[in-house]
Amino acid sequence: MQWRTERIIFSQLFQSSMVSVHVPSLTFSNGYKMPVIGLGTWKSKPGDVQRAVVDAIDAGYRHLDCAYMYGNESEVGEGVKLKVQEGVVQREDLFITSKEDGDLIPTDADGNIVLSDVDYLATWREMETCVHLGLTHSIGLSNFNSQQIERLLVSAEVKPANLQIECNPYLTQKKLINFCQSRGIEVTAYSPMGSPDSPYLKAGMPRLLEDPGLHQVAHRVGKSVGQVVLRYLVQQGISAVPKSVTKSRIQENINIFDFELSDADTSYIDSFNQNLRICHRDHARGHKFYPFNVEF
Repeated sequence: MQWRTERIIFSQLFQSSMVSVHVPSLTFSNGYKMPVIGLGTWKSKPGDVQRAVVDAIDAGYRHLDCAYMYGNESEVGEGVKLKVQEGVVQREDLFITSKEDGDLIPTDADGNIVLSDVDYLATWREMETCVHLGLTHSIGLSNFNSQQIERLLVSAEVKPANLQIECNPYLTQKKLINFCQSRGIEVTAYSPMGSPDSPYLKAGMPRLLEDPGLHQVAHRVGKSVGQVVLRYLVQQGISAVPKSVTKSRIQENINIFDFELSDADTSYIDSFNQNLRICHRDHARGHKFYPFNVEF
């Protein structure tokens, strides 16, 4: 696997009139829109993810965050196909993100992950071709730092529409978010709940959803901790893609548009930042394009 970070391909425009919850959208610099809440599918197991997609669409989700290397996109497609056949949505109602990362995780004879040396600028040129050919509407980035984004912007013919980054109250990423927004690049938060089931979460690390301060805010506003976290993110003008395969949680995660956090609440939650990165990709720390060796 090359450490060039993930390149993101976005497809289709959010334009549903059959949504039970009104979900605001972000508008990309190219005019296309993306709902601010999407269903994350990383770590969703085969046998679970199709039902999760069905439940999500029924709940009002029109944004699905996927990746080839998650190994479950075919099931995601089956869930979409079912809701299209039922007449609940049309394909053009859905905003679907996919990420392509070449061969999944190639390893050498000793089982070590093999990293590619291909420059991400070359990869970006091929992704621009996808836009020119009409194969996708928008392309974006994931896990890029500000220096890498600036380097890409110098030569890019197609501007990145979006940057996906790990982001939550323990990793607020304020400087990187401000950097992107100042350049017309929208931001999406993955692992917005602190990724409590992540294989990278080590013993002894604090669990975001157990934070007593967040529980205090949640109690005061009459919402769950998860809803407070998601509301905190979208009030900053970024989108979030919480992962769940539980119907009640899927419904809960999209029902965040009937309340607002006060300025005092958001400032308080800002103070929780620990720069605690869970998805740090240790295997790639020595690669020349490893993105987490700079401040932001």
